[in-house]
Amino acid sequence: MRDPLSVVTDAFTSFLFGKVETTRLPVRTSTGQAQAVYLPTAAPGLGDSGVIIGREVYSGKGYIYDPFQLYGQQLPAPHWLVLGESGNGKSALEKTYVLRQLRFRDRQVVVLDAQGEDGVGEWNLIAQELGITPIRLDPMAALDHGIRLNPLDPSITTTGQLALLRTIIEVAMGHGLDERSGFALKVAHAYVNETIVERQPVLSDIVEQLRHPEPESAEAMNVAIDDVRAWGLDVALVLDRLVDGDLRGMFDGPTTVGIDLDAPLIVFDLSHIDRNSIAMPILMAIVGVWLEHTWIRPDRKKRIFLVEEAWHIINSPFVAQLFQRLLKFGRRLGLSFVAVVHHLSDVVDGAAAKEAAAILKMASTRTIYAQKADEARATGRVLGLPRWAVEIIPTLTPGIAVWDVNGNVQVVKHLVTETERPLVFTDRAMTESSADLSDDVLRAAEREAEERAAAFVEQHVGDSESTVA
Repeated sequence: MRDPLSVVTDAFTSFLFGKVETTRLPVRTSTGQAQAVYLPTAAPGLGDSGVIIGREVYSGKGYIYDPFQLYGQQLPAPHWLVLGESGNGKSALEKTYVLRQLRFRDRQVVVLDAQGEDGVGEWNLIAQELGITPIRLDPMAALDHGIRLNPLDPSITTTGQLALLRTIIEVAMGHGLDERSGFALKVAHAYVNETIVERQPVLSDIVEQLRHPEPESAEAMNVAIDDVRAWGLDVALVLDRLVDGDLRGMFDGPTTVGIDLDAPLIVFDLSHIDRNSIAMPILMAIVGVWLEHTWIRPDRKKRIFLVEEAWHIINSPFVAQLFQRLLKFGRRLGLSFVAVVHHLSDVVDGAAAKEAAAILKMASTRTIYAQKADEARATGRVLGLPRWAVEIIPTLTPGIAVWDVNGNVQVVKHLVTETERPLVFTDRAMTESSADLSDDVLRAAEREAEERAAAFVEQHVGDSESTVA
């Protein structure tokens, strides 16, 4: 117990000066309002080694990314998925990323350029600037001594050739080969490889053998020769389309001599191919397998394989299986696969949903540009994005994207230098309209976009309620 003198003294002091201690009632608020109590903080970056992408909108820090530097420590796989509506900066990001990667001496890049205008692909300017001639795959040009890629190129293993032939046929037919058709193809391929040794075997050799099979192939299965011929008829008709049909010229002869596989940048110009025809997935399959056996080598180089309109790959179960193997194989040899698509719903709801999910799982880096709200929610569910990131995606302006690098989620403003600008912004309508704007107006628009994104993040990153006493 306190002594009587202390009690009297405290009572007298309280009478003269009021209560010495006050009791504060708790105030219920949100972290968004109470954040001013705490010092500013920002999520850690990805390190300072690699390619400069731009700056992180929330903190203003420089944003540096390199899958080869991060692989094994912060990244389980070096593959990258880029998503977003057209006109939001995907193309600019791809091009500047490649240009900046090529400043490292141990980097090589292959681009499948599926878009273009004025009769050339989007990457034509960059190729010209680097002194490189794009490999233009065009059925009409191929007929006039243009570029050809042979699915039976001797540089491709026998197993790889057979797998590629099956994929071509299955894509064209829209379903898998049954056992009998598969057998007819296998024996025809084996006979062609054994008997044609003075030149490169070509598709017309396979077609001829399917139409006129050898008696030995029938005897091996104890069936009639007419049965083997009937089993291979549909296969022969599909391959004949690549030899004498509307797809002739690109695959029906020996591989063109002189393709420089040691160049720092190799551009396959597919802009003359109808993007909605079966030729595009077939072509991508042939290019992918050919590169797997000729370009990817254990020589300690870091290689980037960038595919525009990648839904042609991911949305076909047969082509997706080929590329799934390529990604697993290439990862051990320093390959980073970059897939560029507009909508994730293009692939996750298609016929190859299972294969698409497997490829998406390998992409440890995801960059998402502006999408409509419903598409953003679907993307968030598939990729496992945090809620605040899903909510901000529809509000993003061109050049700003959500980056998810194995769970490290940032909002990043992509920066393009004045030197890169004429090479990157190749769309005529965009360049003509932006040419009328002064630099001050452009900078003001960029600042406004950054401020909007930063304000949104500040409001939504921490929106759970808390109690502050």
